[in-house]
Amino acid sequence: MTSLGHAAPGPLTYQVSGLHGEVELIEDRYGVPHLYADSQDDVFLAQGFNAARERLFQIDLWRRRGLGLLSEVLGPDYVEQDRATRLFLYRGDMDAEWARYSDDAQHIATQFVTGINAYLDWLDDHPEQMPEEFDVLDYRPARWDPADVVRIRSHGLTRNLESEVERARVVCAAGVEADLVRQGLQPDHRTVVPDGFDPCALPDDVLEVFDLATQDVEFGDGSVRAVRRDVTTEGSNNWVISGDRTATGRPVLANDPHRAYSAPSLRYIAHLSAPGMDVIGAGEPALPGISIGHNGTVAFGLTIFPMDQEDLYVYELDPADPRRYRYGSGWESMMVLREDVPVRGGPGREVELAFTRHGPVIHVDRQRNLAYAVRTAWLQPGMSPYFGSLAYMRAKNFSEFTRAMRNWGAPTENQVYADVEGNIGWVPGGLAPKRVGYDGLLPVPGDGRYEWDGFYSGDDLPRSYNPDEGFIATANQFNLPAEHQRMGLGYEWTNPFRHQRIVEVLSQQTKHTIRDSELLQNDQLSIPARRIQRLLSGVDSGDADLRRALRLLREWDAVLGADSHAAALFEVWMTRHLGPGFARAVVPKAAKHIDSVDVLVMLEELEAPGRWLPDAAARDRLLLETLRTAYAEVQQLLGRGEATWKWGRLHHSFFGHPASGAFNEVQRARFDVGPLPRGGSAATVNQSSYRVKDFRQSNGPSFRMVLDVGNWDDSVAVNTPGQSGNPFDPHYRDLAERWRKGTYFPLAYSRAAVESTAERRIRLLPA
Repeated sequence: MTSLGHAAPGPLTYQVSGLHGEVELIEDRYGVPHLYADSQDDVFLAQGFNAARERLFQIDLWRRRGLGLLSEVLGPDYVEQDRATRLFLYRGDMDAEWARYSDDAQHIATQFVTGINAYLDWLDDHPEQMPEEFDVLDYRPARWDPADVVRIRSHGLTRNLESEVERARVVCAAGVEADLVRQGLQPDHRTVVPDGFDPCALPDDVLEVFDLATQDVEFGDGSVRAVRRDVTTEGSNNWVISGDRTATGRPVLANDPHRAYSAPSLRYIAHLSAPGMDVIGAGEPALPGISIGHNGTVAFGLTIFPMDQEDLYVYELDPADPRRYRYGSGWESMMVLREDVPVRGGPGREVELAFTRHGPVIHVDRQRNLAYAVRTAWLQPGMSPYFGSLAYMRAKNFSEFTRAMRNWGAPTENQVYADVEGNIGWVPGGLAPKRVGYDGLLPVPGDGRYEWDGFYSGDDLPRSYNPDEGFIATANQFNLPAEHQRMGLGYEWTNPFRHQRIVEVLSQQTKHTIRDSELLQNDQLSIPARRIQRLLSGVDSGDADLRRALRLLREWDAVLGADSHAAALFEVWMTRHLGPGFARAVVPKAAKHIDSVDVLVMLEELEAPGRWLPDAAARDRLLLETLRTAYAEVQQLLGRGEATWKWGRLHHSFFGHPASGAFNEVQRARFDVGPLPRGGSAATVNQSSYRVKDFRQSNGPSFRMVLDVGNWDDSVAVNTPGQSGNPFDPHYRDLAERWRKGTYFPLAYSRAAVESTAERRIRLLPA
């Protein structure tokens, strides 16, 4: 492998094919591009050009992975992943697809990809500026078609296919009640095993193709394996506060979406200014528009609204023809497509793609004569993840905003809203199936007894506008009003701890400031820790180490700071000892199928034993036995002296480049960022989920934003590790330390504020 020294930023003037007029690009000292154009056509084209200039390898890999074109440049090891991904491409009517977003959606996508392709044209004439990744992997980026932007679905798949399979495993081992230890249900609900489905018949590899279709690209040892998708990487916090509760009398809107970490960041902050539109905030670099931010009149921020959009269907196959499956009283033929997958270094491979009336076939069990297919709302028109933001980012009032959200498809979102008139609101969105006669919590037979009767409209979902409380907060928690709980939108919600802490803090503040929102986004108080502490007040032990452990936890402030001694003990105890110990104690037959327990369910049982634990004495024994082993493990990990213990010595953030496995050591050091010591946990507002095996943070808020609604230049943001995708650029990792410390930069919006922070000016001229 080579170690090429590419120049950092490119020239200050570019000739850009497709532009009608000059576009001025002012890059501020934090790496945020401010694009000024004389038309919206030109500003969207310039956005695509700049996305390619800054994030070319990232967006090229996004496109190749999503379209099933990895083998074309990476070789035959990726054929199966390409085949799997192609099963989940949108294959419906493109006119219906474009129409679901906005009247000009296709035109905007066309301008955006014209900009990407214009940068590739420029690179043809300036090959020395080719990003290093392409040299290492020895291929070149491809041109885009507008349909590429929306046909890709598999980057955004969410719930709840994996959970259906996990639930079936637990139900097979120990019954439906046992699965509540893995995943509590809200509203309160008892799962019913569908008639005709055998939970013990699921093959071990039933989701292998689905995992291949939805995972990131694996580089390294020449093999590609299916990696289970972690749905906990899709969360977020947001809140909006009325001017009646702020120090300025203006609303404040805050958002910190949580996604898997990488270098460069998943999101990219940009400012698009043209006649009739002046919008700033974060989006995904492979998409036009802004999904989180403001347009000078309206502010918006999103979190996941955990709606159930997926079902696994099981089919009896015709013994005489395995391409036919039982439906109703007869047999129905699968639709079979054959496609050629181009393969680097050899002939193309023909792959076979099979579909039932419900969706793509992901597994065939020859031994049992069964097939499995995925039914997902994601294959309906209008479901390209985040692309629908083109409609709401131009809204000028709540009515226009809710109208834009009416057709929102994916991912399912809680949108919070604020405007310069002082109004605040909440608008959830997502294409929600109407299930007939079943709850969607387990796989179902595909013989016609378990169907969808269309979809709910966005207007059927709950909304809130200027509530009496004076603020609205969402954190993926169960937030369905009673009148909407019978719609069957979903039963699997994120635990309420982050939301509870946000509400606790906001309820106590009547003069909220931007700084208060910054502090709250970085808050690391653990409500589970506080609840566990109360349980520890009544237990004791004659064991010296246990007494020290109990003292450490009782005297602690329940804040999971990176420098905290007690936090190190508490988190090791919770995730490696108490959680697994609880599962073994209460559902021993199913414990091996439960990777992590539902912390809310566990806390409620520990606080009031009787459902699974026989009494308080059994609870106390469990607490002490698991705390003893946890204390001993922390001594092994961090040393015998508690003074040397720090949660951040174990827990760490790491921003790995997607192609890091293909790099040599020097290149890896240049592209990867971290490790950085980290506090927090999955339960803190400063969300920091981690891999239990090594405490590496797997996801969290890479982008944070706090908006002063109406006095926009007082707004702040941060992205990590930086804005640029070029490791030779000073903005590749310059924000990582600022992000780690919980500090922000000013999100300049007015022309005067942009000029005051300008670092670099680039002219984009018509070719």
